[in-house]
Amino acid sequence: MRTPFVAGNWKMHKTVTEARHFVSELVPALQTIAGVERVICPPFPSLTAVAALLEGTDIRLGAQNMHWEVSGAYTGEVSPTMLAEFCQYVILGHSERRAYFGETDEAVNCKMHAALTHDLTPILCVGETLEQYEAGQTKEVVFRQIKLGLADLQLSDGSAIVVAYEPVWAIGTGRASTADAANAVISDVIRVAMAEMFGDEVAQGVRVLYGGSVKGDNAAEFFSQPDVDGALVGGACLKVGDFTQIVQAASRS
Repeated sequence: MRTPFVAGNWKMHKTVTEARHFVSELVPALQTIAGVERVICPPFPSLTAVAALLEGTDIRLGAQNMHWEVSGAYTGEVSPTMLAEFCQYVILGHSERRAYFGETDEAVNCKMHAALTHDLTPILCVGETLEQYEAGQTKEVVFRQIKLGLADLQLSDGSAIVVAYEPVWAIGTGRASTADAANAVISDVIRVAMAEMFGDEVAQGVRVLYGGSVKGDNAAEFFSQPDVDGALVGGACLKVGDFTQIVQAASRS
C-alpha cells in the first residue's frame, strides 16, 4: 500500500514572519489528520524558521529547488547539503523552473542524483504544456521527462522518490485535468516508463501525485483514482482551511 502524500508548494509567497504565523496555525490542524504524509515547502528564507516549528511533529519539510553541486561559485544557488540539515524533501523540475529558468531534463537528472546522494527525497515534476496537450503529445512529453529525469538512477525501492504529474496548462489556471485523465497518464505513461527502467515492483511502489488547480472541492475526485496517491498543491496550500481540507480528502481516500 502506498501511503497518501500531500505537499504544499508555497512558491514565492510569505515572508518569514508570515510563515511563522501561518505554520503555527497550520500544524495543529494537520496533526489531527492521520494516514497521510504531509509536507510543507516554503521559500528558502523560511526553511529554518518552519523547521523549528515542525520539530517534534510528523509533518515534513521540503525545499522548492536546489543545485546539484555540494559547493562552489554558484551565486544565488543552494546546495543539497545545505538543505539536508533541515529538509526531508526537495521539489525538482517544476514547470516554472523549466519555463522561466531554462531547466532541462538533463539538469533535473543531475539534481535527482544529488538529492538521493544526500538523503533528500526528490519530488520530480513532469507534465505537458497546453500546446503539447492540444497537439496530442502528452504521452511523448511525459514519457521523455521520466526517462531523462530518472536516467542512470539505481532504484530498488519505490519509496526513494516521489513523482508529481502536473499538466502545465492546469497549474494556477483554475482548469484542472479530469481525474480519469490524470489517472490514465500516471498508470499508462509514468508507471509504464518507470517499470521499463526499474521493474514493475519499483514502479508500483513510487507515489505519484497530481498537481494543477487542486482544491478542497475537487481533491476527493482525484484521490479516488487508483494511481493518484496524493497532490502537489499550489495556491490552495496558502490558506489553512483549504490545505487542511485537501489533506482530509487524502486521509479519507
